[in-house]
Amino acid sequence: MIFLDCAATSLQKPPAVARAVSEALRTAASPGRGSYAAAERAAELVYQCRSEAAGLFGVSDPERVVLTHSATHALNLALRSLGAGGGRVVLSGWEHNAVTRTLADLPLEQDVVAAPLFRPEELVEGFRRRLEGAAFAVCTQVSNVFGYVLPLSDIAALCREAGVPLVVDASQGAGCLPLNLEALGAQYAALPGHKGLYGPQGTGLLLCAPEARPAALLTGGTGSESLLQTMPDFLPDRLEPGTHNVCGAAGLLAGLRFVKRTGCGSILRHEQTLRRRMAQLLSNVEGIRLFESPDPALQTGVLSLTVQDVDCEALGERLGRMGVCVRAGLHCAPLAHQSAGTLDSGTLRLSFSAFNRASELAPAAEALRRCVEALRSGARG
Repeated sequence: MIFLDCAATSLQKPPAVARAVSEALRTAASPGRGSYAAAERAAELVYQCRSEAAGLFGVSDPERVVLTHSATHALNLALRSLGAGGGRVVLSGWEHNAVTRTLADLPLEQDVVAAPLFRPEELVEGFRRRLEGAAFAVCTQVSNVFGYVLPLSDIAALCREAGVPLVVDASQGAGCLPLNLEALGAQYAALPGHKGLYGPQGTGLLLCAPEARPAALLTGGTGSESLLQTMPDFLPDRLEPGTHNVCGAAGLLAGLRFVKRTGCGSILRHEQTLRRRMAQLLSNVEGIRLFESPDPALQTGVLSLTVQDVDCEALGERLGRMGVCVRAGLHCAPLAHQSAGTLDSGTLRLSFSAFNRASELAPAAEALRRCVEALRSGARG
C-alpha cells in the first residue's frame, strides 16, 4: 500500500504513538477523579500533553490548551463563543466545512474574501477592505485541497490593527508550519491531533488567548468544583466536561514530541520535495492539470490535480483498488473549490507526510497513468 492521503489523516505514525496509547490503556485511569496512582498517572499525561503543545504553539499557560475530540470540535468551541451574538464574520475563500457549516448555524453574515489560488497579496487586500466593523475573522493556515499556504501573519496583523478577534484553523499547517498563537495575537487556534501532529484519531486542541472567554459547548462533570451547577469559569475545566481521552492524549503527546524532535521545517521540506518530484513524474500525463504554485513557499506537501475527460472520483476509486490511497472529490471544502474554479469537477488530491518515501513516487505515478488510460479506454469502448 502507498498511502498518499495524509491531509485527511496520518495513517503512518511514529512507533512511540502506539506504545504510548497501549501503555496508557493499561496504566492510566481518569484525571481529577482520585488521588491513587492510576488517576495521578492520567493527570500527569494530560498535563504533559498540554505543556508540550503550549511550548510548540506559543501559549504561555498550558491551562489555555484545551483537549478536544478533533479540530472540528475545537472550531465549534471558538466560533460559537464569538458568533453567538451575531454580526458579520470575515473569512477567506479557502475555508473547510468545519468552519462554514458552523458559521451557517449561527446568526452571522458571512463575508467571504474571494481571491485566486496562490495570490496571497489579493487575499490580504480583501481582508484589509472588509475588517472594519466585523465581529471577528476566520482564516485557515493552509488550504486542505491545494496545500496553499495563506498569508496568515499579514492577515493577523490586520486583525490586530482593526481590533478584530481572529480564529485560526491550523488543521493542515500544524506540524509542518510554525504557529505561535500569542505572536499572531489570535483569539483561538484549532488543531487536529491525527494529521500533522501524528497522534491518534479522536484528538485535537483548542489554543486560547489570555483574554479569551469561551462559552461551554457541553456541560457535565469535570472533577473540580463539584458543588457548582454551572460549569467552572476557568480553563481548561470549563471546556472539558466528562472523562478525558487519556489514551488519545498519551498518543498525541508522543506525536507532539516527534514533531518537536524532527522539526517542522524539516518535515515541510521533505513533504515539499516529494510533492515537486511527483508533479514532475505526472507532468506528461495527457490532459493533466496540476495545481502547483510557482513560489514553493506558498505550498505544502499537497498536490491536487484534474485529468481531462476523466472523473476524479472514478480515478481515485481505481487507484485505491491498486493500493494507492488518495482522496478525490470536494474534500469537504466546496468554498475552496469555488475559489479555484473546480467546484464542478472536484480534484484528485495526493498528500504526503514525514513517513512517505521517494521510492513510493514512481510506482504511484505509474499506477495513476495506467488508471487514466483504463478509464479513457472504457469511455471510448
